[in-house]
Amino acid sequence: MQHFIPLDFGELAHQLLLLCISIIAGGIIGLEREYRNKSAGLRTFILVAFGSCLFTILSLKIGIGNPDRLAANIVTGIGFLGAGIIFKDSNRIGGITTATSVWATASLGMAVGSGYYILAISGALLMLLVLQLLVGLERRIDHQHKIHEYTITFSNQSDFDYCEHLFQQYQLKSKLTKQLKMSTGYIGTWHVTGKLKHHNKLIMEMMEDARIITYSY
Repeated sequence: MQHFIPLDFGELAHQLLLLCISIIAGGIIGLEREYRNKSAGLRTFILVAFGSCLFTILSLKIGIGNPDRLAANIVTGIGFLGAGIIFKDSNRIGGITTATSVWATASLGMAVGSGYYILAISGALLMLLVLQLLVGLERRIDHQHKIHEYTITFSNQSDFDYCEHLFQQYQLKSKLTKQLKMSTGYIGTWHVTGKLKHHNKLIMEMMEDARIITYSY
């Protein structure tokens, strides 16, 4: 014989309110990510917050003896989701900020599901502040300390030293990480750091340099 749990409309209304608040919290972050055309946008962040909130509510309702077990699985699931967002493009890794935003948004959903909705909304606004205001600071730092990995092909082995001289000429710090001898010539790969404007001047120089056959960065 099946036993049905009696429906408490007051409690149901409260739970639906929590789910709606989680949608708002996730939407605040999702709008910012959507505006910046990131891989995870508005719907993703809303669903992450919504799902985390719902799982937390369920863990408190059906996991009375050990409510943290179901909630702990949220963190594991978000870890797999975040790993799928991170990508490697050439020698650069991207999507880390979006992945950590998804992870933090799950915590907002869990906070709402636990009844700490004011904390969750405050946290969402602080996250938005961090994502918005620190972009300008990151750009300033990036302009002062830009990192490129240059792969340069030239015809003579002595041009390895010539490339080192070019980097020094434009006030760039370089480290030779790979060198190859191919049928097309010699190939060197350098890890180079310095100001963005100095990188740009170097690139313009390499475009006109007859010694350099090809280059990429």
